Amino acid sequence: MKPIPATSAALRVTAPARLHLGFLDLNGEIGRRYGSIGIAIDRPSTDLTITPSTENSATGPESRRVLKLLRKYTDDGKSGAYAVDIANAIPAHAGLGSGTQLALAVGAAIARLQGRNLSPADLASLGERGARSGIGLEAFASGGFIIDGGKGKTDRPPPLTLRTDFPKDWRVMLILDPNFSGVSGEAETTAFAGLPPFPERQAAHICHLVLMKLVPGLKELDIEAFGSAITEIQEIVGGHFASKQGGSPWTSRAVGEIASRMRDMGATGIGQSSWGPTGFAFVDSQKAAERLYHSLGEDAKRDGLEILIIHGRNTGASIETLRNS
Repeated sequence: MKPIPATSAALRVTAPARLHLGFLDLNGEIGRRYGSIGIAIDRPSTDLTITPSTENSATGPESRRVLKLLRKYTDDGKSGAYAVDIANAIPAHAGLGSGTQLALAVGAAIARLQGRNLSPADLASLGERGARSGIGLEAFASGGFIIDGGKGKTDRPPPLTLRTDFPKDWRVMLILDPNFSGVSGEAETTAFAGLPPFPERQAAHICHLVLMKLVPGLKELDIEAFGSAITEIQEIVGGHFASKQGGSPWTSRAVGEIASRMRDMGATGIGQSSWGPTGFAFVDSQKAAERLYHSLGEDAKRDGLEILIIHGRNTGASIETLRNS
């Protein structure tokens, strides 16, 4: 790959949120553990502008986290300093991959400004992202529907196993609850360590569902096959994590209730992204999505929730040059 010329231009970066739809193998006896299923989505996104500066600074939502990232990425004393303006940020601790996308957005922009070529795996190592899941890294790199191969015996990010476009006509019903936060950081590490053993037969069944139902359903635009596989995987994995979520597969019971009502009204593939609280459901058209939104939107608001109609995003993050100084 040819080196990218260094530039003093301001850059605008848009990084997509992702949904984590479940794990393949929490047992790990075969030699690899985790293995994640996910998709990049068009909203919400992290949108920021970065400019070379005389000192590191950040304004807007998540500015403290960005300042920490700037210090980390420039602590060699040779990388200069940068001013970052964050216009929008993916909600933190909502199950949407906010930390990974923020770290990659800032790191990729600095690399571009310095004329360096860094792979998402390089950036992940620098930002300490992607410990268990490679979904956020691949969402940033290329978008789409993604399956990774889990963690082996090395510290490398999980390898990409499958990447394919998400059907353009399908919609995701996103259910947000700003009143709850998902487990993260040290609490997440502790939660994983405290989980009971995951039965090997359930890991095998999930892999069977993915290979022979979920992926073929996606490829053949059979949303019922795709969705029923997602729902079953979510029930298995959610049940396993319930002991760390107050005895429920849902961090927010209100989100779970709305998702169940969506299923009763024809949606499929319901579940919770990562540790939540964000929930999701899939439908096969904009018309079906709008029907659910108009039927349940007011009830969701009364419960303090927000419903969004979301598209899959089949491209990765965008980095745009705004001006030359």
